[in-house]
Amino acid sequence: MNSRKKLEVTDLIEKLPEHIQEITLNLRNIIFEASPELVEEIKWSKPSYAQSGLVCYLAPAKNHVNLGFYQGSELNDTEGVLQGTGKQMRHIQVKKVENIRPDLYISLIQKAIELNK
Repeated sequence: MNSRKKLEVTDLIEKLPEHIQEITLNLRNIIFEASPELVEEIKWSKPSYAQSGLVCYLAPAKNHVNLGFYQGSELNDTEGVLQGTGKQMRHIQVKKVENIRPDLYISLIQKAIELNK
């Protein structure tokens, strides 16, 4: 991974309010746990992750962080966690660290990577 790009994302995260920073860092770790091959960079002012194409992104907001999927409408969302009505993109809104579901998110991220193959 390009260390300069990783530093850009780290700088962005460090400027967030503490509770949003904690959620964002937890989600970032889950993303890399799903696939260490993912390339992290800032796209459209948010941390974005790609592997053979765009996979997912983090969108920190004032009271939550969205874990978004560029091709979310194509994911099999058996748990009903994905939100959004756009043509392709979907997201999971995380308001508290305790609400993070690592196994589910890893599974969705890995399925999103498969869509790019």
